[in-house]
Amino acid sequence: MTETTGLSRGQRTEQGDRSAEQRKGDQGRRTVASGTRGRTTIADGVVEKIAGLAARDVFGVHAMGSGIARTFGAMRERVPGGGTKSVTRGVKAEVGEVQTALDLEIVVDYGVAISDVARDVRENVVGAVERMTGLEVVEVNIAVSDVKLPDEEDEEEGESRLQ
Repeated sequence: MTETTGLSRGQRTEQGDRSAEQRKGDQGRRTVASGTRGRTTIADGVVEKIAGLAARDVFGVHAMGSGIARTFGAMRERVPGGGTKSVTRGVKAEVGEVQTALDLEIVVDYGVAISDVARDVRENVVGAVERMTGLEVVEVNIAVSDVKLPDEEDEEEGESRLQ
């Protein structure tokens, strides 16, 4: 295991990684494991989906992403052919050879202990990503961008009513 103290997140996930010239053709994919029978690569988006689903499973997480991202997402969902609800909204992954680092932006329900929700999200995300990908999760940064009050209307619901 490589010591990561004092390095930026980009430096931590790139340790032991191929040079930038070698990665150019990967288009967001990173080699995760090599063996005598071939290599396995996992796209950043795959890790983002796993982390997004794992974070949403935690009690107290109301939504993912900032208010603006959720508003644009709701508008995009209403457009025919515009796509479905994005499970990667509010999630950014940086994947290296054997490690990954994640940034999550969440909205919590009013009345829950934010520190407990953040701890539970971190544990759930680390467990899911490491189990499914084999990558070591070096950090999960969580930004709480809002608190959903009980009497507040969801931005997504409000957007769908405007037609």
